[in-house]
Amino acid sequence: MKSETQGSKLLQGAFILSAAAIFSKLIGTLQKIPLQNLGGDAAFGIYNTVYPLYTILVTVAMLGLPSAISRFVAEASAAQDEQEGRRVLRLSAGITAVCGLILGVLVYTGAPVIAMWVGNSHITSALRSSAWGLAVVPLMAALRGYFQGLHNMMPTAVSQVVEQSVRVAVMIALLLYLTAAGADAAGIAAGALLGPAGGGLAGLAVMLLYWRSYRRRGLQGVMLQDPVQGKPATAEVRPERSANARKLLAYGLPVMLGALAVPLISLVDVFTVPRLLTGSGSSETAAMAQFGIYNRGLPLVQIVTMLATSLSVVFIPALAEAKFQRNEGLIRTRITLSLRWFWLLGLAASVGLAVLAEPVNTALYGDAAGSSAMTWLAFTAAGGSVSIISAALLQGLGAVRAPALHLLAAAVLKAALNLLLVPQQGITGAAIAGVAAHLFAAALNVLLLYRQGYLRLRFADALLKPAALLAGLGLAAAAVSLGVGRAADAAGFGGGRTAALAQSLLGVLAGCAVFAAGAVALRLLSENELRQLPGFGPRLADKLKKLRLFP
Repeated sequence: MKSETQGSKLLQGAFILSAAAIFSKLIGTLQKIPLQNLGGDAAFGIYNTVYPLYTILVTVAMLGLPSAISRFVAEASAAQDEQEGRRVLRLSAGITAVCGLILGVLVYTGAPVIAMWVGNSHITSALRSSAWGLAVVPLMAALRGYFQGLHNMMPTAVSQVVEQSVRVAVMIALLLYLTAAGADAAGIAAGALLGPAGGGLAGLAVMLLYWRSYRRRGLQGVMLQDPVQGKPATAEVRPERSANARKLLAYGLPVMLGALAVPLISLVDVFTVPRLLTGSGSSETAAMAQFGIYNRGLPLVQIVTMLATSLSVVFIPALAEAKFQRNEGLIRTRITLSLRWFWLLGLAASVGLAVLAEPVNTALYGDAAGSSAMTWLAFTAAGGSVSIISAALLQGLGAVRAPALHLLAAAVLKAALNLLLVPQQGITGAAIAGVAAHLFAAALNVLLLYRQGYLRLRFADALLKPAALLAGLGLAAAAVSLGVGRAADAAGFGGGRTAALAQSLLGVLAGCAVFAAGAVALRLLSENELRQLPGFGPRLADKLKKLRLFP
């Protein structure tokens, strides 16, 4: 009974953390739209040049220690050794804080050198602004790791939401102030990149409040609930030995290296696209504006891949459990079904955004600049979704290194294609290179699953039926968007953002309706297959059966 209660609490904690992660990522993704609207394409380009660098540096500063803290604190808590858990936190927090401060100082003082590496001097001020976040965020992450080790996800969830909310609020406040003051693109971007420091301070404050409440109540045990209402549970397992810096780093560094593989493709664009645009005759300011236009489609694509990332955590334990039970049939069913549907959903999002690229671009950003690049960039949603899900499936089967190596190979391909295509086709060439890189990473993951015997590929399910469904989706979205556009022209308000927004929304609704009807008509998913999906599958199957969508 006790283990069942703990299991349900762990699942509840995982749900809380996942919901907070989705919400905070959605805020972080959508905040890029007002940034472009208020700051312009040049400021948007500078921001999207510096922020991936900041993300990489924060990952390095944390050294993977939040995961290590979580593990060793969990062991100490299971042994009812609260002092050991606190010692692990103090040691790890000290290491991450010092590392973050050192990196922050290096970035601040070395900003002109980094700008020279990127090939654009306009990012110097923004780099210096981002350095302040490096001094705060690693310490906040260490505290999150401590509470996660106690299986209390509420502090992390609350701090994530507060951090992102304050980050966006600080960014927008500074954008309004700086644009009103007549600041240039470099100054506006520098102000926007103070947002991570403001959000980090707010998130750290939340974690310190939880820590103070925890210390006052003196809660111990494996299961720590919310500091206000929680009650401890205990266990009787003793840790084998105390953790030290070497053990913490030995566990954390591989985690850090794996995390660094994810943003590599974005980092390739940072170090190649602005330099190649400048080398093709553009000024530094014009190159940053073009890079900003190139990044217009990314928030929309990231919403799709964010969904894949959030759902991927469901598949890792589900496959690990099936593998432990040696249920090969269940493993193959779950892998085949999840890949087929994320491929289909990714393609649907890609086709929809590609068809509606021009009205979406106008509705969100005020003009249609870079719509051809957005059309190509839309198809990274398909490759990115499959890459993320297939990586989670491989990790669930125990293949942890392969997905990171595949992403590294995809980043090399992206760099080579950027060098080949950007001088000829500008940002459209960079978008084509991105599509190829994400599809390459996905193909390598899928091929490995196929070679391991866990995947069954059927031509009709993978290509023929999706092609018919997507053709209907694309035609419906295009026809409705065109019709709305002509009606707006006839009414005298065509060509503006309002008409473009109507074209986008009604086009999306038409595409979704055709997709849903086509999926049912083509029998792309049976009731039995849906029930094999971990977590939400059985509940969704019951609801669809009540609607008589299954025979």
